[in-house]
Amino acid sequence: MLLPQINDPQQLKALSVEELATLAEEIRRFLIEKLTATGGHLGSNLGVVELTLALHYCYDSPRDKMIYDVGHQAYVHKILTGRQDRFDTLRKKDGLCGFVKRAESEHDVWEAGHSSTSLSAAMGMAMARDLKGEDNKVIAVIGDGALTGGMAFEALNHIGHERRKLMVILNDNEMSIAPNVGAMHNYLSKIRSDRHYLRAKDEVEGLLKKIPAIGGRLAKTAQNVKDSLKYMMVPGVLFEELGFTYLGPVDGHDVEKLIDTFHQADNVSGPVLVHVLTTKGKGYKPAETDFYKSHAISPYKIESGQSLKAVGNPMYTEVFGETLIELGREDKRLIAVTPAMPGGSGLFPFAKEFPDRMIDVGIAEQHAATLCAALAMEGMKPVYAVYSTFMQRAYDQIVHDICRHNANVMFAIDRAGFVGADGETHQGVYDIAFMRHIPNMVMMMPKDENELRHMMKTALEYNDGPIAYRYPRIDGTGVALDAELKPLPIGTWERLRPGDDYAVLACGPMVQVAEEAAELLRREGIQLGVVNARFLKPLDSSMLLDLAHAGTGMIVMEEACEAGSLGSAVLEFYAEHEIYDARVHLMGVPDIFVEHGSIKEQRQQTGLTVEAVISRVKAMKASSAFAYKTTSTS
Repeated sequence: MLLPQINDPQQLKALSVEELATLAEEIRRFLIEKLTATGGHLGSNLGVVELTLALHYCYDSPRDKMIYDVGHQAYVHKILTGRQDRFDTLRKKDGLCGFVKRAESEHDVWEAGHSSTSLSAAMGMAMARDLKGEDNKVIAVIGDGALTGGMAFEALNHIGHERRKLMVILNDNEMSIAPNVGAMHNYLSKIRSDRHYLRAKDEVEGLLKKIPAIGGRLAKTAQNVKDSLKYMMVPGVLFEELGFTYLGPVDGHDVEKLIDTFHQADNVSGPVLVHVLTTKGKGYKPAETDFYKSHAISPYKIESGQSLKAVGNPMYTEVFGETLIELGREDKRLIAVTPAMPGGSGLFPFAKEFPDRMIDVGIAEQHAATLCAALAMEGMKPVYAVYSTFMQRAYDQIVHDICRHNANVMFAIDRAGFVGADGETHQGVYDIAFMRHIPNMVMMMPKDENELRHMMKTALEYNDGPIAYRYPRIDGTGVALDAELKPLPIGTWERLRPGDDYAVLACGPMVQVAEEAAELLRREGIQLGVVNARFLKPLDSSMLLDLAHAGTGMIVMEEACEAGSLGSAVLEFYAEHEIYDARVHLMGVPDIFVEHGSIKEQRQQTGLTVEAVISRVKAMKASSAFAYKTTSTS
């Protein structure tokens, strides 16, 4: 066994190419076995085993900078850089992160949970290297999916303009950007990067230009012939025109060819793009045959790849998808738009029934937002189905193109709140704060999956501008689903339990937490009111005034950042109405990035638990500051 002996990437350099191929198979077995217990991004990592081995064989990490986009394809990199003994802790609290993480290792030079950032990072590192007079290599590994992101094209444009020495590896695991044209193509790829060929080409052009009278025209003709051949025979012409030397396509599972290609790339003075073809899920049949499920998989049976997740209530995402079909049958104007997440957003069934009304724009959140605005302006009813964390990338378009135009776009914000093992880069705790303050926006969050259905109906019938409903990445509560959907009155909350002395204003999953705390306190003789604060904007003004006039001690509880979210909105409301003695406590996510772990652990870390509510109420009761009832009025 070679793998147990590898604790540092420098050790790879002593291996033969044959031994590297053997090591690749050992790494695949290691990943398949380890991820049965932890889950994780299986398919993408099985696909980059040889590629990662070749990179570490040819280059010297961390001196040479290897940047992985998104970062979920870096498990092999972690294994080779001294972390294989910690893989039992992958994506668990205080364990290995599922993405590249700078605090974890000096070999992790760039971390990202969102895609399409690697090329900009590579350009920045190459510029810094040149300014410091250093000579290390800079390599960015980007997937064909991530290359659809607008930021990647911005970086390609800049890199091609600057022509600094760096390498971009296009990990193409779905399809070729252009067909492989065989031996001639491979030959041209090789000689274009050969130093002797490049020098000879420049010398021939120089000699031609020296011929009196006709030299310039001959040189121009030669250049035209070269360009014509390139357009006919080189699939990477787009990258060539952007200023890159294009090499490939290369078999991403042939270590020897990869090593040879990287050596060719090193002979080029400017930017190089190496097009590598890989198979997602390589070496594990369940992952190869179902690349979607194997992308981010929960613990599974190694024989079949079947998930070990216990059967429970349908997830909010599933309820959303099924309800969207109902609404789509009702209103033919309804169109679903998603930035590369049709499966994760529960839209596959909708796409099957309404193929013409399902739009996947790729990893292009900004484009998706503006597209929705234009659709709405032309009388359609677009639903922008997006994860909370990815919607951050479309902030400018939400402000400028949707809300400023008061376009009737419906936002279906999935993964709102804690997301568990994906951790700090994916937490959906910021969208309330960055959307609530935008004029014309309406925001909702349901207490259960049945209320989500009614919110979706509310959004469909709302015609006065943008409206959002956000829902968590968890199973539903198991409540019965109403057959008839009815719109909710905009800006109304719901009293679930009475209580004049103390009340929790909760939204989303925190409603269940508050209800459980109220039941336990009732047994101790303390009455805790529970309010389903389902509208995050506009607030229920009438109920807030009633609570303040009654002198109720309030706890605003939300699985969202305290700064700027529902709690801030309540405090702003009382300040606006000059009610300065309202008793309001905030329970939300403090000013920290919450790292990976289970959702339960993340709630415990941030104090969003039943026990924390009970403790807060008892502290309020014991405090002399809350021993009276206010008599102030607005």
